[in-house]
Amino acid sequence: QVQLVESGGGLVQAGGSLRLSCSASGRTLSMSQYRVGWFRQAPGKEREFGAAISRSGTNIYYADSVKGRFTISRDNAKNTVYLQMNSLKPEDTAVYLCAAGQRGGGRVESNYDYWGQGTQVTVSS
Repeated sequence: QVQLVESGGGLVQAGGSLRLSCSASGRTLSMSQYRVGWFRQAPGKEREFGAAISRSGTNIYYADSVKGRFTISRDNAKNTVYLQMNSLKPEDTAVYLCAAGQRGGGRVESNYDYWGQGTQVTVSS
């Protein structure tokens, strides 16, 4: 069973930074073969797209809500994708999940086949 594992979440004050990591566990998944996306879900809200990066890292997409503050990157040699989050706001508070997929557009949840359990990010005001 392939699973993605997120790490790096925590509690931070508004204006602070966190870096999330996403790696594969269990049956080895070569993340270099997958587009990887970061989504987030706040309490009482639907899951929303945050950022995605293509297999090679050439194509990157951001939601308007995080553009200019978050940076997605990947290190295929380490089988890991990162989400650097700067200038965090209380409205960024959510569970952040990474996902891997190979088909369709990167902003669409149904185009992802593997998901992590998520890591909590809490931004205090």
